Amino acid sequence: MTADRRKILDAYKDLRVADVRDGLDCLGYHAQYSMDPTIRPLARMRAYGIAKTCRYLPYQGKIPKLTPEEYWEWSGMYYNKICTYPWVDEIQEGDFIVIDMSGQNVGLMGSENTLNCVRKGARGFVSNGGVRDTDEIIMQKIPFWSVIVSQCMVQGRLQYESHNKPVTVGGVEVSPGDVVMADGDGVVVVPEKLALDVARLANEEHERDKKRRGEHYRALGLKLDDTVT
Repeated sequence: MTADRRKILDAYKDLRVADVRDGLDCLGYHAQYSMDPTIRPLARMRAYGIAKTCRYLPYQGKIPKLTPEEYWEWSGMYYNKICTYPWVDEIQEGDFIVIDMSGQNVGLMGSENTLNCVRKGARGFVSNGGVRDTDEIIMQKIPFWSVIVSQCMVQGRLQYESHNKPVTVGGVEVSPGDVVMADGDGVVVVPEKLALDVARLANEEHERDKKRRGEHYRALGLKLDDTVT
C-alpha cells in the first residue's frame, strides 16, 4: 500500500457518515456526494475505503432454449465470457467496491464472491442493483449497501461493461480513488482531491461530538464506551 493511500485510510478510520457529511458541508458541498437514501445496508455495519468501480449493463443477447444439463454448461460460459469479473483480481487492501448495475434486480454479488473479494482486501460494497445470499452475507459480517435484495443469478440478465472508470451510483458520480464511507446513515462519497481536507474537518467535528456526548454519559451515569472516548 502506498503512503498516500495509507494516509487517506488512516484519516477516515474513526469517522461516521454524519461526520463526513458535516466535513463536506463545511466546504460548501451541501447538495453533493450523499447517495440516495434508498441505498441501505443489509445490516447495521460501518465500512470505509477507496473506491474500486465497475459497471454492468442489462444483457443484450437472447436466452437459448436448453436442457438442464445444457443450461449449466451455458451458465459457465456466461460467467467466463459475458458477465465477467475482471476487477476482482485487481482489488487492493482498503478498496470499497462500487458497482453500477444499471438498477437491475440481479444478485451480481453473493455470499461466495463477496468473501473472495474480502480475502483480497475489499472493505465494503455498494450497488445500485441487487445482492443475493443475504442471510449468509449478514452472518459473514460483510458490509454491503444496495437498493434491493435479489434472488436472481446474472445469466440472461447482466453483462460486464467496464471497470476503473467513473460510475454513477445512488445519484453520485464515483471515480476510482474517491473515498467511500458507509454506515447505518447511508453512504457518502468524498472526491479524492478533497479527501484530506474533509477528513480534517470531519475529525474535528467528531471530537466535539464525543466530548458533548461524554458529558451526557457521565451525567446519566452511563458507562463510557468507544463512541465517546
